Amino acid sequence: MDEQTGKHLNFSEKGEDGMWLGVDYYPEQWEPSLLEEDLDTIVELGCNVIRIAEFSWHLMEKKEGQYDFSYFDHVIEKAKERGLKVIMGTPTATIPAWLAKKHPSILSEFEGGKKRVFGGRHVYCFTSPYMYEYSEKIIRALVGHYREEDAIVAWQVDNEIGHEGSDVCYCENCQKQFQNFLKKKFDGAIDRLNDTYGTAFWSQEYNSFDEIPTPMETITTHNPALRLDWERFRSKVIVDFIDFQAKLIKEIAPEAVVMHDFPGGGLAKHVDYSKAAAALDQVAYNNYPVWGGQKEPIAPHEIAFGLDYIRGLKGENFWITEAIMGAQGHDVTGFLPRPDQAKMWSYQGMAHGCDSLMYFRYRGATKGAEQFCYGIIDADNVKRRKFYEVQSFFKDISSYKNALSAPIKNKVAIVYDYDSLASFRIQKQSILLDSPTEMQKFYKAFFDVNVGVDIIPEDRDFSSYQVVILPQLIITKHSMEERIKKFAADGGTVVLTYRCAVKDADNNVPFGKTMPVGYNELLGLCVVETESLQDASAFQVTGKGCMEGLSGYGGIFRDMIAVDDAEVLFGYDDKFYKEYAAVTRKRAGKGMAYYIGCGLDEALMKQIMTLIMKENNLEMLSSPDGVEVVTRKGNGQNIKMYINHNDAAVLMDGAELSPFECRIECFD
Repeated sequence: MDEQTGKHLNFSEKGEDGMWLGVDYYPEQWEPSLLEEDLDTIVELGCNVIRIAEFSWHLMEKKEGQYDFSYFDHVIEKAKERGLKVIMGTPTATIPAWLAKKHPSILSEFEGGKKRVFGGRHVYCFTSPYMYEYSEKIIRALVGHYREEDAIVAWQVDNEIGHEGSDVCYCENCQKQFQNFLKKKFDGAIDRLNDTYGTAFWSQEYNSFDEIPTPMETITTHNPALRLDWERFRSKVIVDFIDFQAKLIKEIAPEAVVMHDFPGGGLAKHVDYSKAAAALDQVAYNNYPVWGGQKEPIAPHEIAFGLDYIRGLKGENFWITEAIMGAQGHDVTGFLPRPDQAKMWSYQGMAHGCDSLMYFRYRGATKGAEQFCYGIIDADNVKRRKFYEVQSFFKDISSYKNALSAPIKNKVAIVYDYDSLASFRIQKQSILLDSPTEMQKFYKAFFDVNVGVDIIPEDRDFSSYQVVILPQLIITKHSMEERIKKFAADGGTVVLTYRCAVKDADNNVPFGKTMPVGYNELLGLCVVETESLQDASAFQVTGKGCMEGLSGYGGIFRDMIAVDDAEVLFGYDDKFYKEYAAVTRKRAGKGMAYYIGCGLDEALMKQIMTLIMKENNLEMLSSPDGVEVVTRKGNGQNIKMYINHNDAAVLMDGAELSPFECRIECFD
């Protein structure tokens, strides 16, 4: 508090191009007498925003239809007195017990028909008409009550949609809705479905849509085309629920900023988060580099990949609504971030496009399931190291808000496709094949030389990039073929891989087509045979031409590539398959088309990606292992961020970086 004016101070105030800095605060979990002291401490941290109310349905509606927002009226009033703004959550992630009791069908089901009981979170079914009915009532009452409240700067819909297994449900209503989904897709013609799915196989023909099962456990496996449509259905019902809430809020408060906090692991979910993000004004991310039970945090490039994936959901900067500071875990607690390590992850988030950040959570809980999700302050309520790290981060980072609020423009994109990811969930093909992991192998080659990469969905315009990589896009789509061919013809470099363009849009192998389907002429090759390997280093590959003298190992999967007019970069050093290529490239119009026909070791992947970067004159910057360098420019401010992920000091450009230090330099 300013002793002269009597006003509470913030280190920063978000303007049009500024940033929100704050904490996730759950005042309802604490004694009311702590509220004012907590808010004073939150201001002392340097916060200008608090995120509240996302799990408070029962507090707002203890009995059906009896809405009471007086508790949060008081919280907001006291926050406003201190100059704090508010991110308000719709409380639909945790339905009240009375609702589950009155309408038990609202609860989702595990595979096999076992009901998920009330308790935990995200237990509702996305197809439940009761979920829509009661969600609309509480949202109308809540948003209507706060429609004129200028302290609320954003509305968060639900929480971590589709997380922790909530993206699947096998209840009776889901089965009926899935059947209706298929009936609509096939215009009510069951014969069209039978023909598309090839149900003559194993005598699976259907006489009507109400005979179609949900793909639960059976002998052997379900039809792959049926399973892909099930995946599309699962995604649609979640996207629809986000869209429903976003539109409802906008109907009541047209000027509202609507956002959602996406969890990690989005590429493995049964929902296309890029479609869910389309209804939102602002994307947010809950960034957990380490969680309970992990021996150590995930690798720096994996954290960065997750951040860039989130930025790619809308192709815009994002918020981090849950940054960690303490150890995390529900039943099993986790690794304690070392001094300055969690602070360093916050800098890394900002480097990759985060322009507003909140920490989870202000204070660690004493009751409930998150007692071991430690906060900035622990349950003893004493300010220690973590508090002062957050305070110093907020004070420092606000100095760079101009550069950090500017958009990121990279020249390399890695493209993913929800249908292809789902196809691999349905038919893994190799026990070692994991599509997100394979994407990260490409990503790491660029990350290690500090070249920025965007992670984007396949329907995004990629014409402005110089290099586009399509790892394992197994589902071939004619529109994508045309865009890729034009991209290469116009001067871009495209990289396709094994298991690209193998199946059609219905998850079937096309008849009379040679792999990679639709790309044979572009690449100057065809795949004549293929095999799955259960070893990452199953065979040796040897360099040819400009790669002469290089060798390494491949595995996981491999294609036997018969070359037409492509240049061979690597071949198989194998007594049976020496005549086949492993990696090729071909001039395609003004551009270049590469094909990587097998899983490669890290060193070889780096060699090939380095060749591509040199061909495209991309500026590579060497840095010590574990040191990330990111340049951000815009709004009249240019900065370079040196981020040390190491637990030891390192030298960078003659200057020492302390363990987990981020040093920011301004330049003209």
